[in-house]
Amino acid sequence: MAGRIFIWVGHPRATSLSHGLADAYQAAAVAAGAEVRRMNLSDMDFDPDLTEGYHSRKTLEPCLEEWRENTVWANHLVWAYPQWWGSMPAKMKGVIDRCFLPGFAMAYHEKGPWWDRLLAGRSADIFMTSDAPVVWDALSYRRAAKHQVERPVLNFAGIKPFRTFQFGPVKGTKQEKIDKWLSRASQRGGQVAKRLAKA
Repeated sequence: MAGRIFIWVGHPRATSLSHGLADAYQAAAVAAGAEVRRMNLSDMDFDPDLTEGYHSRKTLEPCLEEWRENTVWANHLVWAYPQWWGSMPAKMKGVIDRCFLPGFAMAYHEKGPWWDRLLAGRSADIFMTSDAPVVWDALSYRRAAKHQVERPVLNFAGIKPFRTFQFGPVKGTKQEKIDKWLSRASQRGGQVAKRLAKA
């Protein structure tokens, strides 16, 4: 059975290295037989503010409904985005705030602090770019952006196994090195598609 992959580019701009990495991944995954759906954050029009938290629900805009449908449909997720100020872009975080709600991503137990992980059974790849060198990010910030998306987002909702690829520094990097990053994304896309086909 062909794998079902949902690729989401979380860069607010319409063109970026994040888009390029997603393009490379998508082309290889499709060539290896996977079904792929894709959304770009730059095309999504919605209110990112979860104004009342979980106390009052806001109606989801069509693009957020589509995003959730694609997430449920997929058995593998791919998020590609830049690290800004040790985290993801604010608009991208807004999608998670609005979509990862009780009843969709998790269900809290009436008694006790525990919860059910409602998106279990899915795996994920994260492609993160940064202007800081990866070694510097690890030594100075302890890979804060990596842990933010892996632990309190993906794992909390049951999405695993996951793998994060971080490429940097982007600023001032020669095209030769960028081409290697794109090749790595392509290689990973093909590998995942073949793995899913065997599952």
